Amino acid sequence: METKHAVLPSFGGKMSNESFITLLMVGVLLILFSIAAVFVPNFYLPQNMLNLVTNNWFIVILGIGVTFLLITGNFDLSVGGVIALTGVLSAYFCQAANVSENVLANGLGLPYGVAVALALLGAMSIGALNAFFVVRLKVPSIIVTLGTMMVARGIAQVITQGAQRNTSLPDVFGLVGNMAIPGTAIKLSVLVMIVLLIVAFIFERKTVLGRRTYLIGANAEAARLSGINVDRHLTALFILSSLLAGITGILLASEFKAGVSSRAMGYEFDALVVSLLGGVSIAGGFGSVLGMFAGALILSVVTSAATGLLLSPDWQFTLKAIAVFIAILAQSYFLRRRKG
Repeated sequence: METKHAVLPSFGGKMSNESFITLLMVGVLLILFSIAAVFVPNFYLPQNMLNLVTNNWFIVILGIGVTFLLITGNFDLSVGGVIALTGVLSAYFCQAANVSENVLANGLGLPYGVAVALALLGAMSIGALNAFFVVRLKVPSIIVTLGTMMVARGIAQVITQGAQRNTSLPDVFGLVGNMAIPGTAIKLSVLVMIVLLIVAFIFERKTVLGRRTYLIGANAEAARLSGINVDRHLTALFILSSLLAGITGILLASEFKAGVSSRAMGYEFDALVVSLLGGVSIAGGFGSVLGMFAGALILSVVTSAATGLLLSPDWQFTLKAIAVFIAILAQSYFLRRRKG
């Protein structure tokens, strides 16, 4: 049986392949930004550069969980549905009870904190369901998470009757998602993204659990024989990914003051794209959250440039696809050169 070799992050001696790919993607990012600055008016302005970092905070948060699962050789395509479900549940749980003849205006009347906690439990239950099918029943994760994505979004559509819940909500519902750092326009959501990135980086580089994630991706059976509880580790990562999607759903629902069943359509694929752009291997055992963050910035530059050039949505999708192909081909080429 062929064995993949985990490429563990390194801080000393020869630069690790993760660090090499991250620096490569930073170089690609700078080249793309320079090209965009030439053709798109005002693209180089400080406010626009700040927007490139802050506008995709939700994709970065999703990308953290997706990256860790990809490193183990697993997918999580349920995160978009989990965002919709969590936002809808948080709205439904804290909507005032029996205040209108309109069904969508009535909820359970729970305190906002309780509503958020229960909604996050709902999100984590989707992650636990993913883990059960993947870990216990050995169903491929790409199939399972596609199914649970539809289940989560389906439940959200039932609760909202295919629409949204945006009335009879307490004032505090819209507070968290619109709260900004004093003296700036940077929202709390961006601060949450930064904190989660730092925590994920420490987990990846400095903890035993982070090292185990790479070892499982390289060879799950060898990791199991070395004493690692692979099933428990994978279960925790699936639940973590759903929890991060749930947090994103809470923040987005609060920002727009509504629980919408159609929210976050396609976000699961954007999270996958930024992970792949950052050098995470679908085969497992390779990747980093810093690389994923660089991938998110590349996607943000391409999307923003396409919008600035007034390209149609169809051309924007095409441009993103071309950027992904070029980045992945560049990664493969330079890694082969490096090994040679």
